[in-house]
Amino acid sequence: MSKNITLSHRLQAAVRMVTPGNRVADIGCDHGFTSIYLVQQGISPRCLAMDVRTGPLSAASEHVAECGLETYIETRLSDGLKEYRIGEADAMICCGMGGPLMAGILEQSLDKALSFTELILQPQSEIPEFRVFLREKGFSIRQEDLVYEEGKYYFLIKAVPGGGADSGESDLQLVYDRFGRDNILNAHPVLVQYLEYCRKGIDKIRQQLTASGEQENRTQRRLAELQEEEKLIQQAEDLMKGKID
Repeated sequence: MSKNITLSHRLQAAVRMVTPGNRVADIGCDHGFTSIYLVQQGISPRCLAMDVRTGPLSAASEHVAECGLETYIETRLSDGLKEYRIGEADAMICCGMGGPLMAGILEQSLDKALSFTELILQPQSEIPEFRVFLREKGFSIRQEDLVYEEGKYYFLIKAVPGGGADSGESDLQLVYDRFGRDNILNAHPVLVQYLEYCRKGIDKIRQQLTASGEQENRTQRRLAELQEEEKLIQQAEDLMKGKID
C-alpha cells in the first residue's frame, strides 16, 4: 500500500530547488525519503537513490517497495558518484554531509558532476570554503536558501555547470561566500536571525578570551579573527539594508 512521505523543512527546501521534470540522482540517499517524495509529488519522473552504506540502502529499497514506486526509483550501492553513469539523471541532490566530504564526492567524479544540469547541495560544514570550491571547479551558484530547524541553521545551494572562477564581485566575495549572495540580497529573514546568532556567539567567545587574561599569540589571533567575522556580519547587514550598492 502506498504511503505519503513527509520531509523535514530543510529537505523540503532542497526539493523546491529541483526543476520539475528533471530525473534526479539522490546521492547519500539514506532511507530514500527524498527520492520517494520527489516522485510522489510529481516533481521528478524518475530517481536514482544511491548510498555507500548497505543498511540505509536496504531500508530505502524497502520504503520504495512499500510505496509501490519500484518502477520509478532505483536504489544502488555507490560511493558517491562512482557507480553513476552519465546520462542517467538530469539533476543531482546531496544533503546532510560535511562540506569537505561533499567536495570530495564532486571532485573524484568531476566529469559526472559537471554533466548534471543542476546540483542541489546542502553542506553541513565549511560552507564558505565549499562555495569557493564550486567556483574553482567550474560551477555557478544560481539559487540559495537558508532554513532554521531544530536548533540548527542549514544553507542550501543550487549550482549549475558553467561560469565559476571569476565572480566579478571580488570586493564583496568574502561576505557572499560566508552567508550566500541570494540570502543577503533578498534580505532572507532567517539570515537576519542567523547574523544575530553569530554576533552573540562572537560576544561569548570574546568574553571568555578576555576573562582568561591570556596574552598568548594564539589568543590574540583568535580575537583578530572574531573582529574580521564581525566586519563580514556588518557588511552583510549593510547590504541587506541597501547601504552598499
